[in-house]
Amino acid sequence: MSQDRLMKVLLAPVVSEKSTMVGEKHGQVVFHVVPDATKQEVKAAIELLFKVQVESVQMVNIKGKTAHFGRFAGKHSDVRKAYVTLKSGQEINFAEVK
Repeated sequence: MSQDRLMKVLLAPVVSEKSTMVGEKHGQVVFHVVPDATKQEVKAAIELLFKVQVESVQMVNIKGKTAHFGRFAGKHSDVRKAYVTLKSGQEINFAEVK
């Protein structure tokens, strides 16, 4: 895995009520990732960028909903999320990340 690829795997952290509850309850952090990302790439990218140890990664594919924009039918984009479990005592502080 090249370092250029690892820098492009993570798109953004998910900040929602559900992701916050999951973080508090299970010590997980949720990220949007590129559609072709693997668990090993996500683990390596998080360890490289945030300098933390990752215990496990679960991936979820969410199909985009169909929607109507005025009289035109369309579709929202498909999304791939990664639920990352950090080892105990590890924490990601997004305020310190450059």
